[in-house]
Amino acid sequence: MAKKEYEVLVIGGGPSGYAAAFMAADLGMKTALIDPEENPGGVCLYRGCIPSKALLHIVKLKQEALEASEFGLSFSEPDIDVKKVREWKNSVVQKLVGGLGQLSSKRKVEHIRGMATFKDANTVEVTYDGQSKEVSFKHAILASGSEPVSLPDVEFSDNIMSSATALELKDIPKSLLVVGAGYIGLEIGSVYAGMGSKVTVVEMTDKLMPGADRDLVDVFAKRNKDLFEDIMLETKVAEISGKKKLKVKLEGKHEGEYKFDKVLIAIGRKPRTSNLGLENTSVEVDDKGFVQINEQRQTAEKSIFAIGDITGEPMLAHKASHEGKIAAEAIAGETSAYEPKAIPAVVYTDPEIAWCGITETEAKSRDIPINVVKFPWAASGRAATLGRSDGLTKLIFDPETERILGVGIAGKNAGDMIPEAVLAVEMAAVAKDFSLTMHPHPTLSETLMEAADVLYGQATHIYRPKRDKKKNS
Repeated sequence: MAKKEYEVLVIGGGPSGYAAAFMAADLGMKTALIDPEENPGGVCLYRGCIPSKALLHIVKLKQEALEASEFGLSFSEPDIDVKKVREWKNSVVQKLVGGLGQLSSKRKVEHIRGMATFKDANTVEVTYDGQSKEVSFKHAILASGSEPVSLPDVEFSDNIMSSATALELKDIPKSLLVVGAGYIGLEIGSVYAGMGSKVTVVEMTDKLMPGADRDLVDVFAKRNKDLFEDIMLETKVAEISGKKKLKVKLEGKHEGEYKFDKVLIAIGRKPRTSNLGLENTSVEVDDKGFVQINEQRQTAEKSIFAIGDITGEPMLAHKASHEGKIAAEAIAGETSAYEPKAIPAVVYTDPEIAWCGITETEAKSRDIPINVVKFPWAASGRAATLGRSDGLTKLIFDPETERILGVGIAGKNAGDMIPEAVLAVEMAAVAKDFSLTMHPHPTLSETLMEAADVLYGQATHIYRPKRDKKKNS
């Protein structure tokens, strides 16, 4: 049987894969997308970004209903129908992945269900439902994504959950241990706590959200001091045993043995680069399993490109999608290169935490001279009308040129505010550009403008005398 041939063959249907396939098709290339699911979407849509945000939204609605009593509106404690919540979450997922399936058809991208293994630099074998076939290509884009990391000698099960199984929301355990205080652990931990679980968080480092600036994390910590049963920092899991009731042995600052109904392990993700037949190509992989690529996302095997989580940190859907477009354009002969100045990061807890560009933590570790100005949301009229004056907006800029190097926001809808900051960093904007750009009143976005005004001692809604720009504010 003759092999099917494509100009572009994309392996993996996540945000990087379908973005690459759609771009390749839009550029006029014969394209196919290989993925085991019925429709594109990948981990993000099926078992990650989308279901987690749907559940977080429900929890936020519940919390806002309870807090409305402060505004003169009284509601009874909301009842949670877990089955209905699960069905609604699943309907959101199916609507989105179904839409992607329709977009694939309209673009004439052939969707091939199955798992792909490279036979050589221009051929893969696709296996699905016990059958296999060979598919040839001129160029391949590898977008196989990542998978959750477990603890040593611990396997995922119904009671020891990964992020994917936790988001299935099979039930709400009375007690839950979340291992890892990064954004995945805190987001899913917030969901279960909001739905009634007594959630304990264990983190081996000395802080929540390692890598994020402390002043931003402090906004989250202050608001959520009663959300979790306990937060155990500088502590790690040494052993998990038992089946119905899990016994967890902890070492470190909170040493001891504890019992939980379920455990969520959220200590990170690893690239899916094994069992792909990469040894049959010249593709190079580093000691962590990440595929080595150039600025056009091309591997050492000239016919194969790689994008998304398999290419390294940060493992973010929007970064992956951007890479997918770059790879497709490069294959089409365009002079495209991956060279972002700022990659936005958003933690969808309540409050949300978002940042882009250089963080204050990173600048200090790299001895990069910076100046920092902050605008507290306690001085924001819009934040006051929302009952959410606990936020913070800060600008990080070069002390000599005043060029914006990074921005951090903690507060309601921070994720929707950060794109303006990303654009500012990408366009090499200076603090004065924020200051001179009229922002609508009353909005939370005004805090970006007023943070810049703080630099010049001219913030309307707070009094901050101008300081020497060469000194860190």
